[in-house]
Amino acid sequence: MRSPAFRVSAARRVAIVSMALSGALSLLKIGVGWLAGSRAVLADGFEAAGDVVASGVVLFGLAIGGRPPDDNHPYGHGRLETLSGFTVGVMLAVAGALIGLSSVWDIDRVTAPPAAYAVWPLLISITVKVALTVWKFRKARETGSSGLKADAWNDAVDILSGIVALAALGLTLFDPVRFRIADRVGGLGVGLIVIFLGLRVVRDTTLQLIDTMPDEALMVEIRRVAEAVPGAIRVEKCFARKTGLQFHVDLHLEVDPNMTVRTSHEIASEVRDRVRKRLDWVADVLVHVEPSDLARNPPGAPAPDR
Repeated sequence: MRSPAFRVSAARRVAIVSMALSGALSLLKIGVGWLAGSRAVLADGFEAAGDVVASGVVLFGLAIGGRPPDDNHPYGHGRLETLSGFTVGVMLAVAGALIGLSSVWDIDRVTAPPAAYAVWPLLISITVKVALTVWKFRKARETGSSGLKADAWNDAVDILSGIVALAALGLTLFDPVRFRIADRVGGLGVGLIVIFLGLRVVRDTTLQLIDTMPDEALMVEIRRVAEAVPGAIRVEKCFARKTGLQFHVDLHLEVDPNMTVRTSHEIASEVRDRVRKRLDWVADVLVHVEPSDLARNPPGAPAPDR
C-alpha cells in the first residue's frame, strides 16, 4: 500500500521530468521552425512551451495540495491539486486560440517553402511524447492525480498535433505550389486540437470541483469492505467526493437497533479503519450509525402482526 506522501512525491517527479523534456523540445522546435520557415513547426514549438508552464502549474498544485489538514482546511488542501488541472485546461484553450490565429493571420502572404530538415524535430517530439504520455497516464492512475492526468492528456494531444504539423509540412515540401498554405493550415489544426483538449480538461476537473460522485465501481468497493465488518448489517447510503489525490467518504451504516451505543460506535470505528486500510485511495470516512429494520425483520421472515 502506498501512502499519500509517496503518491505526491511520485507525481512531482513526473512533473519535473516532463518540464525538462518539454522545455528541450520547445527550444528545438521553435529554433528549427524559425530557421526553416515552418509555421506548423513553430506552432508546435510554442505549444510545447505551454507544456512547460502547464507542468509547472501541476507541480505547484501537487506541492500545495499535499499539505496535511489543518483547522481551516479539515479536508486537506487537495482541491488545489484539482484546481491546478483546471488551470492547465484553461491555459491550453487560450494557447490553442493564439496558436491558431497566429498561423493564419497573414495566410495570403507569399513566402518561401520551409526547409526539409524541419521534419526532424517533429519526429523526435512525437517519439518522446508517446513515451511521456504512457508514463504519465500510468502514474496518474497510481497516484490519483487530476493535475497529472490533465498533463497526460496534454502530452497525448501533442502527439496528434505533431502528426498534423508533420502532415502539413510534408504536403508543402511535396508540392510547394499546390500546397502553398498547407503548412499554415497545419498550424491552425494544431491550435484547434489544443483548444479541444483544454476544454475537455476543464470539463473533467470541474466535475470534481463540484463534488461529482466517482465511478460506481469505486462505490461498490467501499460498500463491500464496510459490510464485511462484523456487526455491520448493510450500508444504507454512501457518498464520496474527491479532494486532491484521495476521496472523502460519508457512509450511513445500519446496525442492530438493540445494541448499546458503545458497541455501535466500535463497529463504526472498525468500518472507518478497515475502509481506509483496504482502500488506499480513501483519505477518511465519516460513519453515521442508523438502526436497521433487517435486524428485527430479516429477509424471508413473516411480517409482524399489526
